[in-house]
Amino acid sequence: MANGIYNMPVAINEPVLNYAPGSPERKSLKAALASMRNEVIDVPMYIDGKAIHTDKKGELRPPHDHQHLLGRYSIGDASHVTMAINAALKAREHWANMDWEQRASIFLKAAELLAGPYRAKINGATMLGQSKNAYQAEIDAACEMIDFLRFNVQYAREIYMQQPISSKGVYNRVEQRPLEGFVFALTPFNFTAISGNLPTSVALMGNTVVWKPAFTQIYAAQVLMEVFMEAGLPAGVINLVFVAGSTAGDVILNHPDFAGIHFTGSTGVFQGIWKTIGENIAKYKSYPRIVGETGGKDFIMAHSSANTHEVITALSRGAFEYQGQKCSAASRAYIPTNLWPDVKAGLIKDLESMKMGPTEDFENFINAVIDEKSFDKIAKYIDDAKKNPNVEIITGGTYDKSKGYFIRPTVIVTKDPNYVTMCEEIFGPVLTIYVYDATKFEETCELVDKTGTYALTGAILSKDRYAVELALKKLVHAAGNFYINDKCTGAVVGQQPFGGARASGTNDKAGSMINLLRWVSPRTIKETFVPATDYRYSFLDKE
Repeated sequence: MANGIYNMPVAINEPVLNYAPGSPERKSLKAALASMRNEVIDVPMYIDGKAIHTDKKGELRPPHDHQHLLGRYSIGDASHVTMAINAALKAREHWANMDWEQRASIFLKAAELLAGPYRAKINGATMLGQSKNAYQAEIDAACEMIDFLRFNVQYAREIYMQQPISSKGVYNRVEQRPLEGFVFALTPFNFTAISGNLPTSVALMGNTVVWKPAFTQIYAAQVLMEVFMEAGLPAGVINLVFVAGSTAGDVILNHPDFAGIHFTGSTGVFQGIWKTIGENIAKYKSYPRIVGETGGKDFIMAHSSANTHEVITALSRGAFEYQGQKCSAASRAYIPTNLWPDVKAGLIKDLESMKMGPTEDFENFINAVIDEKSFDKIAKYIDDAKKNPNVEIITGGTYDKSKGYFIRPTVIVTKDPNYVTMCEEIFGPVLTIYVYDATKFEETCELVDKTGTYALTGAILSKDRYAVELALKKLVHAAGNFYINDKCTGAVVGQQPFGGARASGTNDKAGSMINLLRWVSPRTIKETFVPATDYRYSFLDKE
């Protein structure tokens, strides 16, 4: 029986390796990539700790080389979702009753495995399966995932340590119970760390999980599951299923023991899930926790005092790292007239110097978008822009899917601040710029706030502190993560908890204590040492 109050290892952010030529990490990663490309793997689902294979298979192919087969995965059906729910419910009592520091030890071990023997494998899987270059894979699949695991343990301890005061003769305490039922983790393609954090943060707090990753992220998800199992995760705690979203939803959202959903994905899907939960609310044993991050139409706002080179770099990196497929990617920018000529020239120079191609060639800054559906959607936005007389494509605008789903970084300049690509989430390497009158900064801040429905990330670049303060106040609800003199991407666990409001989600801040509090249900306990023996109070006594 646990009878200590344990100090956990102090969480620090995992150092980012640079993969420079000649470095040991580059050599290790190159070897892992070569090995993975030379093997065709068979990926099962994992339910109740067992590998589940089916006859129906899906294929795993690199987005940048869609003729190459990396592996096949077993596609499940509604029966497998039911199996996963039953496994989660069966495992729930033992897992919930396990001393929390034992749960913590499992995920701390998983962090060490990712930092050491699995680092090249998880990065390689992300590079091949999701077409991320080495640096983008390192900051995501290795460092951010490791940070989530370590910092979440620290946050869990802080939550458990938060206790009420006790008055004389009374002993008060709070216990943080796992939710009653199972939790559904529905995870995206674009970040391996998000895919891993959504089920593990929930499980750390004593819950059991049904985890459905995006099909286009399965190649790396199966590596994460391998790590969790090697770290000692008991059977049934996290159950990994490969089914269509509608198949999972039909079973899970109708189940009486459904206790919550941890989601990252599209706004439309999340709103549909919320609507279904509302319609089914009387079916559930408790009100489900609904936690979601759903994307954005993120902005960079430049003031007339901004440094031109800083603006150019913020745009080049913020809009085009990982092909603009980050929820936080800069997809609209507001540049003042006095800076525009130099910003335009510098941005074109940057983008035309970016090499594009497969992730295995480390000189490529730009890789492929995730799949053909995404490619076709982005290409249509570009084609429509070419036909519109009110907009101009100043660089990029070309694409080719013969070998991989490649789209050149594209910059659209519009005279209409409400043009479609200023308002709608594209999720690709397309940046739209509105050039505003440098004397109308305040009015343009108001325009930024009113454009579109999202509120995830945004940035102000300025050397004028009054302008920074004005932007912070005018844009107070426009972004859940706000950056001053930086690009609007790159949130770090423990430093910038991530999440937005409006159509961008519930703003429950992944990478913070706030998020973990959503996965517990507190019980307050009051113990009276010497109970009263008479109902009468002193005020009732006669004078």
